[in-house]
Amino acid sequence: MPSSLSTEHQIKAWAQEMGFLACGFAKAERLNDNEAQLDQWLAKGFHGNMGYMENHKAMRLDPTLLVPGAKSVICLAYNYFPETTPFQTNSSTPQIAKYAWGDDYHHVIKDKLFKLIDRIKTLHPAFEAKAFVDSAPVMERQWAQRAGLGWIGKNSLLLRKGVGSFFFLAEIIGNLDLTPDEPLTDHCGDCTACIDACPTQAIVQPQVIDSTRCISYLTIEDKTWPEERASEISTGSWAYGCDVCQDVCPWNRFSTPHKEPQFVPREFVHWDTEQWKEAVREPARIKPLLKKSPIQRAGLKKLVGQIELALNALPKATQS
Repeated sequence: MPSSLSTEHQIKAWAQEMGFLACGFAKAERLNDNEAQLDQWLAKGFHGNMGYMENHKAMRLDPTLLVPGAKSVICLAYNYFPETTPFQTNSSTPQIAKYAWGDDYHHVIKDKLFKLIDRIKTLHPAFEAKAFVDSAPVMERQWAQRAGLGWIGKNSLLLRKGVGSFFFLAEIIGNLDLTPDEPLTDHCGDCTACIDACPTQAIVQPQVIDSTRCISYLTIEDKTWPEERASEISTGSWAYGCDVCQDVCPWNRFSTPHKEPQFVPREFVHWDTEQWKEAVREPARIKPLLKKSPIQRAGLKKLVGQIELALNALPKATQS
């Protein structure tokens, strides 16, 4: 299939029009360099109860098995850094990770990917592709690094110079042969801010996370939490997700607020402590706010239990 520099430039221009903060290309090929690290991470049980991480390993490493005929991976980044609010700049109330303040990013971004695919087809009618947003066995950070969107930091998240890490990653894997972008160099240096600040010491070594100790995993993925292990590990004031390793990262001082209307913070972001207590007493109060929200992944029962834990962890002075 023919390709030219004008095609790459046009795709990046369209991506920018749609609000993406970065777009890059990588050759669709097996991730041989990442296989050993993935195997070691799984062997140590660092994936916890996320059994899906063990499934479809071949597809996870080779996008041509996931999307037959694939020649390129189009990688994109979408900003979600919000305007700060008085109740989320400290631990005076139960906290929700910033990525979950608005509508479910899976749907918001995937809609944009479908539109981008349609536009690419106007240039290449034979273009066939699939869109992915934190879904399916796709090693998104590794692909984004290859496509020049940034480098993988010590907290295992993708970092972009002059931007930080508060952005979602997405991919379009298809049969268009695009010129790959050059990977960026690592700019973390000797900094260990994220490792030092992790409340549960979940970053066991640079780029390696023990999910079973990670607050985000416990409050989102682990369906046994908080009924089990709550006495073993404290998630502090975090009721859903955790931003600590990002908040302390020096690169995130460059973060700027997003312009996505669908990511406008929902009501609970502005709640005070008493309103959170009411949500525990009457879970029906919060249920409507979970519609089309990524927070519904936890489930209402689990979320209420986590809110209660977070309230109990707050300094007594903030609970009055």
